[in-house]
Amino acid sequence: MNERTWPHRSETSHFSTLQFPIKNSARKHENSTSKSIRVRQFRPSSSSRRSDQFRDFAALPNDVLTKIAANFSLPNLQAASLVCKSWRDGLRPLREAMLFLRWGKRFKHGRGGVQPNIEKALDSFLKGAARGSTLAMVDAGLVLWEMGKKEEGVALYRKAAELGDAAGQCNLGISYLQAEPPNMKEAVKWLYQASLAGYVRGQYQLALCLHRGSGMTQNLPEAAKWYLRAAEGGYVRAMYNVSLCYSLGTGFSQNHRHSRKWMKRAADHGHRKAQFEHGLSLFSEGQMMKAVVYLELAARGGETAAAHVKNVILQQLPPPSQERALSLADNWRPLPSSR
Repeated sequence: MNERTWPHRSETSHFSTLQFPIKNSARKHENSTSKSIRVRQFRPSSSSRRSDQFRDFAALPNDVLTKIAANFSLPNLQAASLVCKSWRDGLRPLREAMLFLRWGKRFKHGRGGVQPNIEKALDSFLKGAARGSTLAMVDAGLVLWEMGKKEEGVALYRKAAELGDAAGQCNLGISYLQAEPPNMKEAVKWLYQASLAGYVRGQYQLALCLHRGSGMTQNLPEAAKWYLRAAEGGYVRAMYNVSLCYSLGTGFSQNHRHSRKWMKRAADHGHRKAQFEHGLSLFSEGQMMKAVVYLELAARGGETAAAHVKNVILQQLPPPSQERALSLADNWRPLPSSR
């Protein structure tokens, strides 16, 4: 699924009564008796409290339990299965789905000693989806989408989205954006749900819609806000767009210091355009060797103009500095990100 970048293209506590000294022994006996009666009337035994709790847990229907846990990861499923026997039995299909999900990823990416096999991957994902896992639904939907079976993929995205899976909501929103013709109202609806759940890719896509005025009134401050949330969550494309927002005064007050900070972050996370622009910025400040490193990285990423500027700068550096700059580029690794 292709994405665009910059738009221009209880338990309560139990208390016992306090003991007060009473001179009249007869009244003392009477009061203590009445108190003990009151306690027996209103305070259930600990054993009955425990049985009530377990009865409440066990009474949850399996279909409701499965819907609640549909987007749980394996560690969360294992923890929930320890609550009571009823939950352990009710969550068995979802635990099985996690095994199919794991094998699906192995077949898709050729991991764990198996050869890549997209058909086996899809079969495993579909078996996981049939057992109620939204994680498997999303992965199966993506494989079907990439195979050209978009309607089947969208149906799985929708099922996952309706069960509250943020990735499913985001993918469903994007599928509406890419439909012919696009359904902007539905796209924005699901992207907003994913964004509220903290899904950074959905936040980025929602920001693009707000920026372009797609399916809604253009709102640049709101767009910049969602770009920033996605960037703070580690989404590299959003980092680059936040830098442009600060540089151009789009949605934010113009602030070149913030712009430079976010451009460098995007560059350090592997965004090739950010590497090119950050390299140019370093060159303008006279930091030649650092400029060469970022320009070389941008050129390796496909920014052809960066190679020309890099070669011009290299001619101004002594051979040891040239070798040092290129060595730094060879050993450079991007910071981890949400992509």
